[in-house]
Amino acid sequence: MRNQTRPPPSYGADLPLRSAPQPDADVAAVQDSPSELDDSVLAVRASEGDEEAFAVLVRRHGSRLLALAQHLLGNRADAEDAVQDSFLSAWRRLPEFRHGASFGTWMYRIVTNRCLNTLRHRPRPLPLDVIPEPAAADAESSPPRVAESDAATAALARALLELRPELRACWVLRELHGLHYEEIAHVMGSSEQTVRGRLFRARRALTEAMRPWR
Repeated sequence: MRNQTRPPPSYGADLPLRSAPQPDADVAAVQDSPSELDDSVLAVRASEGDEEAFAVLVRRHGSRLLALAQHLLGNRADAEDAVQDSFLSAWRRLPEFRHGASFGTWMYRIVTNRCLNTLRHRPRPLPLDVIPEPAAADAESSPPRVAESDAATAALARALLELRPELRACWVLRELHGLHYEEIAHVMGSSEQTVRGRLFRARRALTEAMRPWR
């Protein structure tokens, strides 16, 4: 039975989604041995209605996708909603999945598109959690130095959020998630030349914004 004839599964906050059933021993074994069943095989099984196969995919990719959404949206609650909705969408759309791209890249595209749609229709205020907190200062660090470091972190967060959504997405995918230009082009639905141009503009804008902190 194809998965679109069944309700989409819902997975728990530890994924970080909601209401996850506990995996049985066989699924846990698959998760511990990814070489036995790779993403493409699991995606085929999931497209045939295998919820346990899809649960493994969610566990493999959930944390990275949450980090991506949080970097793009700047808010953990909104990021969790975006990833939840993206996995539900992916469950319904698995028969459309083309195996020329990896499942992970496909999910990056779904999550990125959902986040970009949110950003285009709902401008976000400056969040507090877009950029990880700086490392704790050592005992010899002076209070002014620590304050300066915190201010620089806040300035980078502000500068990142002031980028156009498409520039921000390209920068996050490249600099924070390490995707190659070809992968980013697939995620963004654009050419590699366009990606390179957006990255150039994003880097230039961030460099200029951070000039006072150099």
